[in-house]
Amino acid sequence: MPFEERRAKSENKIVNDFTIEVATVNGSGSQTSNLILTKAIFRMGVPVGPKNIFPSNIAGLPTWYIMRVNEKGYLARKRTLDIVVCLNPSTYLQDIPRVRSGGVVVYESDYVLTGSAKRKDVVYYPVPFSQLAARHIADVKLKKPLTNMITVGVLAELLGIENSAVEGSIRHQLRNKERAVKINLDTIELGRKYVRENIKKQDPFYIERSNKTQGKILIEGNTAAALGCLFGGCTVAAWYPITPASSLTETLIPLFEKYRRDSSGKKKFCVVQAEDEIAALGIVIGASWAGARAMTATSGPGICLMSEFAGLGYYGEVPAVVFDIQRIGPSTGLPTRTAQGDIQFVSTLSHGDTKHIMLMPATVRECFDFSMLAFDLADRFQTPIFVMSDLDLGMNLWLTDGFPYPERPYDRGKVLTDEDIVRLGGFERYRDVDGDGICYRTLPGNPHPLAAYFTRGSGHNEQAAYTEDGSAYQRNLDRLVKKFETARKFVPPPVEDYMPGAKMGILAYGSSDQVMEESRELLKANGIKTNYLRLRAYPFQSEILQKFFSKCSKVFVVEQNRDGQVAQLLRLELEPKESAKIQSLLHYSGFPIPSEVVVETISKKGTLESVQESIPTMAAGGE
Repeated sequence: MPFEERRAKSENKIVNDFTIEVATVNGSGSQTSNLILTKAIFRMGVPVGPKNIFPSNIAGLPTWYIMRVNEKGYLARKRTLDIVVCLNPSTYLQDIPRVRSGGVVVYESDYVLTGSAKRKDVVYYPVPFSQLAARHIADVKLKKPLTNMITVGVLAELLGIENSAVEGSIRHQLRNKERAVKINLDTIELGRKYVRENIKKQDPFYIERSNKTQGKILIEGNTAAALGCLFGGCTVAAWYPITPASSLTETLIPLFEKYRRDSSGKKKFCVVQAEDEIAALGIVIGASWAGARAMTATSGPGICLMSEFAGLGYYGEVPAVVFDIQRIGPSTGLPTRTAQGDIQFVSTLSHGDTKHIMLMPATVRECFDFSMLAFDLADRFQTPIFVMSDLDLGMNLWLTDGFPYPERPYDRGKVLTDEDIVRLGGFERYRDVDGDGICYRTLPGNPHPLAAYFTRGSGHNEQAAYTEDGSAYQRNLDRLVKKFETARKFVPPPVEDYMPGAKMGILAYGSSDQVMEESRELLKANGIKTNYLRLRAYPFQSEILQKFFSKCSKVFVVEQNRDGQVAQLLRLELEPKESAKIQSLLHYSGFPIPSEVVVETISKKGTLESVQESIPTMAAGGE
């Protein structure tokens, strides 16, 4: 019976709403095939959100690629799996039990199913992937990566993904290299043909053409941030490679090469791969002091090393932009797992009394926007600005509207020209003239004889002269606090969303926001209305916080860390009666938080601090 006829006979179809997991081995070439499948679904007009769960070694350990398909655009990770493709002999016995009842298992037919992997409540599709590859792929070097393309063909045929969508995805991924395109299309057809001739479709899952991706793009947060750096006027990048931040600078470099050249082709940028993260921030501070817009990107271990230079930037009042793409710690931790565990550490990074401004993007659009804003804030407040992204947001593809071309001029802050100094009659580097805590500065090259000053990380007075006088030090520290207070009016305000009659509150930030719309809809369907506040920056806007807490009897603060770090910062801001309403909802497995955790915890009225879940591990595929 032709496949289309078999498809037409299927009853109780589930269309454009399920989760696919491909379980394979790191270094097998599966990334390309996974991206092709993701982009093919996108080209069908169906929203799709992928998560790449990969190990920290180069090759050999298990990796999982999870695609959430959802017509409504709910693309955050789900705890349940509908379709699992088992291509890893070391984990398939653990992968199969994670499929929900009524789900699908596509597996290498050589695998022996035993124990909990031998189930009656799922549909099994055995496919001889290895035999098909051995029989039809002559090039030994291509057997492993092209085996993954057979998987694309199998899933495309089972789900009804159109040939044109698959081919368009391949051409985009392989940059229209005709020989490579043909080889991959032929291999995908092997999978399609096997399904047509050997598999009777017994599952309800289908992809059907929609229009929900029209005008949208798929982009990673780190790529969006790199674009934001370019449009934000950045000309200097200094970095040391680290997962999951490296792709940000790696993306920025070719953008510099293409767009940061003058009419003669001469480079108008500088990129330095430093010997370590300490040196990287030192280079950024030096370049920023000289007037350039400079950045570095790192993760938790690099942030640790940067603490002394962060203090210099804060106390010496030098602009800098630092991207912290957070991962699990402490120490090396889990380098390829996501977290929000650096918030409290970065807020006071350095020894002594320090307060840093942090931006907390929740979407790839905000990765773009906040990257540009970070350079304005760094110049305006003459201090390091930390953009707190994470692995999930930074390294995974997200569906979004296209970014508008920026039109706003740069804000260089209080920079004096030589004419300004003549008009003012003088210049004191660390004197607060306007009462906002922000002093005026000059840039190297200013010809006025009074423009020069010493930038000091040691004790200094208003004239930038060295001093160990305690009263001068205290005046300086008090002024820096005033500057931090001024920043409350310049950083992005929280996003507020109130439901009529709601008394339960949810507060989140960063990538935790991705599950909130879905979670709140599910809670509402269960009779629980919620108000929502999403923080976007630190320092917080106290008036908005007080307003939100006054409308709630209980506020669940959702964080992907163990210690409730933002909850602790909130308690420093709120009155005791309001801070008593805080209930921490914590998720710190290293996997992105699913909506089920939010819904289950709030439904239990906060009796649990966190909800544990069954998730894959690198060793055995199950927790």
